[in-house]
Amino acid sequence: MLEAVKEWWGVLTSAVLVLVWLVRLESRGLANEKELRRLWAQRKEDLAEAKAARDATNDMLREMRGDIKTLLFRRD
Repeated sequence: MLEAVKEWWGVLTSAVLVLVWLVRLESRGLANEKELRRLWAQRKEDLAEAKAARDATNDMLREMRGDIKTLLFRRD
């Protein structure tokens, strides 16, 4: 048994290192997937906030346009 370990220690060590590397790779992939999900959720929130801000600006401009038209018609 010890003879086999002495002969194959390099192969066994390599196999263990490959397994460790694969576990780390999988964990990194899962972490990246989680981060991507968080970024997509953040993007969705940002888009919703931007739309709300545009709608508020459009409402304000619509009100101002109406006020200007009213003032111009009063002047005539």
